[in-house]
Amino acid sequence: MAETCSSVCERYRAVRRFGHRLCEPLTPEDCAIQSMPDVSPTRWHLAHTTWFFETFVLSRSSSDYRPFHPAYEVLFNSYYNTVGEQFPRSRRGLLSRPTVSEVFDYRAHVDARMEDFLENGDPADVAELTPVVEVGLHHEQQHQELMLTDIKHVLSCNPLCPKYMERPEDMKGRSSPQRQAPPLSWSHFGEGLYQIGHTGEEFVFDNETPRHRVFVETFELATRLATNGEYLAFVEDGGYRRPELWLSAGWQEVCENAWEAPLYWTKRGGGWEQFTLGGLSPVDPAAPICHASYYEADAFARWSGGRLATEAEWEVAAEDVPLEGNFVEDGILHPAPASATLPGDHLTQMYGDVWEWTSSQYVPYPGYRPLDGALGEYNGKFMCNQFVLRGGSCATQRSHMRRTYRNFFPPEARWQFSGIRLAR
Repeated sequence: MAETCSSVCERYRAVRRFGHRLCEPLTPEDCAIQSMPDVSPTRWHLAHTTWFFETFVLSRSSSDYRPFHPAYEVLFNSYYNTVGEQFPRSRRGLLSRPTVSEVFDYRAHVDARMEDFLENGDPADVAELTPVVEVGLHHEQQHQELMLTDIKHVLSCNPLCPKYMERPEDMKGRSSPQRQAPPLSWSHFGEGLYQIGHTGEEFVFDNETPRHRVFVETFELATRLATNGEYLAFVEDGGYRRPELWLSAGWQEVCENAWEAPLYWTKRGGGWEQFTLGGLSPVDPAAPICHASYYEADAFARWSGGRLATEAEWEVAAEDVPLEGNFVEDGILHPAPASATLPGDHLTQMYGDVWEWTSSQYVPYPGYRPLDGALGEYNGKFMCNQFVLRGGSCATQRSHMRRTYRNFFPPEARWQFSGIRLAR
């Protein structure tokens, strides 16, 4: 039991340290801005993930635990109605206090109490709360990804086009405009009755269960992600001016928001540039298209003569694909071009680079049961008006990803690293 406690505590330290690493390139001013309602200030992410451990672990680990600050219970509660009131999400950027420094003090306080509990607490209590700690750690990894996607949007609003980081030299070479994407080919899958969903003992979120049967018709999946070059052809063919390519709600988004290209693309001097976490750079035709909404992915697929895969098709196709790809640990923080030589009809870029939109609505699996108590609000109550994405992105941690992982966003969302893989 002592080894288990030590292992959990070390993982806790590692995950929490990574959040601090992500903040190193930022100023306190960067951490306080909310650039749109979907974006939260970096400071809020740091505090909310701390609130999670304080609320769901520390308050249950000791009858005499007192919160670090009584007002934080409301300020940093995201959407847990079972816990109590929440400060409005759209107004998080209006708060000048607590300061970034005070939030780090809050984290230090909770970290010290958490580590003491995990290392010295009653073994039975630690064992009982370890599953909650695991949820909290994966929850924190989700927010660490959001910290990157949110700060990218924040910095993109600044006419100075500030850089979060210098682009690594290897990325500069890999994204050379002279490089071409390998030809698009297809991997074939026969019809049949398949099993999808989680099986095994490792951690998963409740929405990945239970494992169940699905019948899948014969289909083919593109062996690589759709590229900027292919998407640019769609743009130049009048893709954003042709209503016949769009779902009705998607066409409404195009018209109301004057969409002409993916988020962060800007036309300058006859060419296209995009804002990245490394600043402005030319759009690389060989790199995967990213920051596309579901509506854009669907319209592009229709224009291409294909479609988006269902999440069942994606999971069936990924059955034997190793969990390898361009993740946040690689430090590129931008989608990278596929290898120049694809191995026949084998699938590549299934993990990392960009989250891949599927055509599947985010709904419960047959027999789904949410977690008991307040944590039951984590996934289940969002199963409406969202679409499933698979595979992770260049902002996702490798240790956070698995084949059964179900991400979900509303169809108009564009600020995430979301991209396209064609199916037919």
